[in-house]
Order: sequence, then C-alpha cells, then structure tokens
Amino acid sequence: MKKAFAVVALVIAVFWAAAPVAAHHAFAAEFDDKKPVTLKGKVTMVEWVNPHTWIHMDVTGRDGKVVAWKVEGGAPNALYRRGWTKTSVSIGSDITVQGFLAKDGTPTANATSVTLPDGRVVGAASSNGNAAADN
Repeated sequence: MKKAFAVVALVIAVFWAAAPVAAHHAFAAEFDDKKPVTLKGKVTMVEWVNPHTWIHMDVTGRDGKVVAWKVEGGAPNALYRRGWTKTSVSIGSDITVQGFLAKDGTPTANATSVTLPDGRVVGAASSNGNAAADN
C-alpha cells in the first residue's frame, strides 16, 4: 500500500512540475518567420509575466478600423538586459513593433524589436532564434 501511494505521489509530482514547461512553446509553433509585420499603434496594456511579456496595442488599419493586437516579447529578465524597464512603455504610448505574425490568423505577433516613445529601438528578446533585429 505504501509503495502504491509513493508511485502515485511521484507521478502526480512529475506532471505538476512539468506543467509550466508544457505551457512554454517554440517560436515555430505559433509564429511564421516568413510573415514579417510592422505595427504602429497605441499601448493599451503591458504584462510583465513569465515566460513572455505581452504588449497590447491598438493599431489603426488602412481601412481606418482599430484592431486590438497582442505582441509577445521575451521574458522580463531578457528585456531588462536589453535596456527595458517596466516604465519603458506606458499605457497610451505610441510605439512601433517589428516582428512576425501568428500562424492562426489572430492579431497576434512575436516582436523582434520595439521603437520606444523616445525613439530608441530595443530588442524584444524574440523566441525566434533567427531574428536578426533582436540584439
């Protein structure tokens, strides 16, 4: 009985520990490196969370319609190493994002670089290992 309990406990512990790893993904699983995109718009929300930061922004299309975009960046620590701070991008800021479109057709992108309101261009710690713009 004790042995069976120990096995069950071990299996549960392994699955529980693996859950955060399963949530992380490779760039190619969600984004298309053959579909670069440039987004210019106003920041509506910034999420400094692991494993990726997210910038939410309103982008006005050529047709005049505003589309809410989600832009994935690297982990907070990776952005800090590239010169970001939590105040680099604030709600209402106008920014330009260079990156790649999501494969599923949603208004989602993976950023390679961001032009901040002060004109600085900073790498976004993209999960695309081939992102030349990510310094």
